[in-house]
Amino acid sequence: MEQAYDFGGVRGAMHEPENPTGDAMVLTHGASANCQSPLLVRLARAFADAGVLVLRYDLPFRQNRPNGPPSPAAAARDREGVAQAVETVRRLASGRVFAGGHSYGGRQTAMAASERPGMADALLLLSYPLHPPGKPEKMRTAYFPELRTPALFVHGESDGFGSLEEMAVALRLIPARTELLPIERAGHDLKKAGELGAELLAKLRTLLG
Repeated sequence: MEQAYDFGGVRGAMHEPENPTGDAMVLTHGASANCQSPLLVRLARAFADAGVLVLRYDLPFRQNRPNGPPSPAAAARDREGVAQAVETVRRLASGRVFAGGHSYGGRQTAMAASERPGMADALLLLSYPLHPPGKPEKMRTAYFPELRTPALFVHGESDGFGSLEEMAVALRLIPARTELLPIERAGHDLKKAGELGAELLAKLRTLLG
């Protein structure tokens, strides 16, 4: 069952599985989207079909205005929003809680996890924006050595925000277990990943051993 959710500062949609496993997932969007992103909707439905409770939600910057990119000055508030969303589903789940997001949402989720060890059991990072397009000198990896949460990075082979080779090198900075899943013929929008719900879930569980 899928229904709107708006409580305690967390706004989005909750997907309740018919046959729950006890595990839960929170998913959020990129800088130019919201929780209605087709990628998030497809993944949320696939995860729910596999028995996972899923909350896809809007970050605080998107709750404040329907359009436009996030402000760097408000990024800390977005990370607080990530932590709020994770705590929301943790209260509802008896099993593990996975936290994920696309592009900017994934970056803020990973940063929140590095600031709050134990916030989530594993991370699903879709199209991590390793650097701005055409600016490989501006790597967004300063916090990677502090990230202790296992993470699955799902990345298109033609993503302008970082090549697969750059991603592989950057992930060596993370002390937690990581896996890089390349998606052939995919760009930053990562549309194809919407069909991989079961595979992504299996890989996340494998990361946890």
